[in-house]
Amino acid sequence: MQVQDSTSIKELEEIILSATRTERNLSSLPFPVTLINKKSIKSANSIRLSDILEEQTGLLMVPDYGGVEGVQIQGLDSQYSLVLLDGVPLIGRTAGTLDLDRITVGNIKQIEVVKGPSSSLYGSEALAGVINIVTEDPSPGFGGNVNLRSGSFSTSDISSELSFKKNKVGIYAFVNSFSSEGYDLTTNDDTRTVEPYRNYTINTKTQYNFSENMLMFFSGRVYRQDQANRISSNITGESEIDEWNIHSKFEIKFNNDISSQFEFYDTYYHAKEYLNYGSGDLFSSNSFKQRLTRPEIRTIFKFSSKNSIISGLGLQKESLQRSDFFGSPEFRSSYFYSQFEHKKDDSLNFILGARYDNHNEYSSQLSPKLAAFIKINDKIVLKPSISSGFKTPDFRQLYLYFTNSTLGYTVLGYNAVTSVIPEMESNGEISSLFVDLNSFTNDLKAESSVGYNFGFNFKLNSKLKFDFNLFRNEIFNLIDTRIIAQKTNGQSVFSYYNLNEIYTQGIEITTNFVLNNRTSLSAGYQLLYAKDKAAQRSFRNGEVFARLTPTSPSFVLNERDYFGLFNRSRHMFNFNLSYSIPKWQFEGNVRGTYRSKFGLYDSNGNGYLDKYDDFVEGYSILDLSLNKIFQENFKISLGIDNFLDFKDYQNIGNIPGRIFYGLAQLNF
Repeated sequence: MQVQDSTSIKELEEIILSATRTERNLSSLPFPVTLINKKSIKSANSIRLSDILEEQTGLLMVPDYGGVEGVQIQGLDSQYSLVLLDGVPLIGRTAGTLDLDRITVGNIKQIEVVKGPSSSLYGSEALAGVINIVTEDPSPGFGGNVNLRSGSFSTSDISSELSFKKNKVGIYAFVNSFSSEGYDLTTNDDTRTVEPYRNYTINTKTQYNFSENMLMFFSGRVYRQDQANRISSNITGESEIDEWNIHSKFEIKFNNDISSQFEFYDTYYHAKEYLNYGSGDLFSSNSFKQRLTRPEIRTIFKFSSKNSIISGLGLQKESLQRSDFFGSPEFRSSYFYSQFEHKKDDSLNFILGARYDNHNEYSSQLSPKLAAFIKINDKIVLKPSISSGFKTPDFRQLYLYFTNSTLGYTVLGYNAVTSVIPEMESNGEISSLFVDLNSFTNDLKAESSVGYNFGFNFKLNSKLKFDFNLFRNEIFNLIDTRIIAQKTNGQSVFSYYNLNEIYTQGIEITTNFVLNNRTSLSAGYQLLYAKDKAAQRSFRNGEVFARLTPTSPSFVLNERDYFGLFNRSRHMFNFNLSYSIPKWQFEGNVRGTYRSKFGLYDSNGNGYLDKYDDFVEGYSILDLSLNKIFQENFKISLGIDNFLDFKDYQNIGNIPGRIFYGLAQLNF
């Protein structure tokens, strides 16, 4: 891959698929979208998807339930972000958070992030937004590559791609193997923060063009992970993850105005773990099996050069079996969506869409959306949008009873709290209770939302541009997670609860500046306020008290003392400074992120997060990478992740410290 002079070539329009379910130029979309292209992914040399996402404006990777990271979009938890792989959903949220790092980075072509409620196209799981991970397709001719990256903690990432496309047939194959010895942030116990593990990914794609107007596509993916399991010197075991998905699609273009896609998707996820005593007797075992099957048909009608509509309907069946559930729940649903687009010219277009969902367990829902693209002149573009979303509580949020046998934390469904917590107290497992159990006597309610986004794009010249996005999400009966108790082993007990009326609002600012033909800078900032309206009223009315110490007298708090929702940071900043020498085929970059302070639980016992509570201090991550290409086909990279060696073992278990690595890639 040759490093190009960015000022000497014409910049190609970037195409995005997930925002409208049709191919669209990124610059013409009427709502906030982030596209992470292949060049950015490759130059970072990252092997973790979470690292790539964290470097984007407005995306926060927050550790959940013992270290698994989930992406927070516009202040909404990861369970409200729909994650797609080539346009179809991933499953396997064993404790509510989808582990994005089981998606290998090696064959990703681009990542598309649509911010704001997207239920009008994707249903109830897309309240916060959609992340679509697009992998490589067969490319003309025959080619491939071999990659090897090795780094600290004995990490080894080996992958290979093969691609063939000639005439009507295209075939693509990708294989990846990753292993790590894990790491330990504490030395005063018998366990490691992350135990050694190894995983494998195999991904294939086949396409056949019957004609210019007819295409058949099929892909398959298999993933497996094995990890050591250990909670003491005498209790050890293993955990395994097996996942597969198949995706087939038949596309037909009837004429220049009408085309259709027939799609079938089937995916299965199985996670299991066991622990044995030193004698070989079973200590504990857990199993999680989930399967999702979905056929769908969608059609695009172009009524004229200005008007078009995409409509689709589908069926979905989802089953779940797990050892820490009561029963084996099964969901069945049908849905229909339609989206109309009017494009007057290059300066004005708008989108009006809606989706109707019919579920076997919950009432039917309608989710509309309206967005507009208004080009004032060559420098200024406006992008206002409004959309609604809906999400019902799932079985996990109601009936989960899960304890991680390795780390020792517990997650309880809302309906299980009043039965399980007293039992844990009687067994001596609870050291502190942070929430009154009477607050769990009412039903957990369904959620609904309305999202507002107003984008303002300003292009000063060919070298400098700014993107602003004001957002506000009004959410009713939000189902959130919180720590309700501390266990005697030092870990936490999590559960779910409704926040009656909450909102998240703020501004996202991104800028891109090309200093010269060698140097460029991109940077972003998010300001976020995430608060509960009922809590604000309580503070305003003088109903909330606090103590500076357990024995000091209490005093009244006012509204200025209320910080907001748990695990939200007020400020987030990121930057990427890149420097290249085209004639040497050399490129280096420095990338940084900053997250301001945040609170994980109420430490002074008033039930809210206020300025007198204990906070996790803000922190910065700085990454460096150097890339050099030899003879057009061979690439060598060196880098340091977390150069500042940040670690916080008490609150953030997913950052192991400074990582050194080297990477070699051979293209053929």
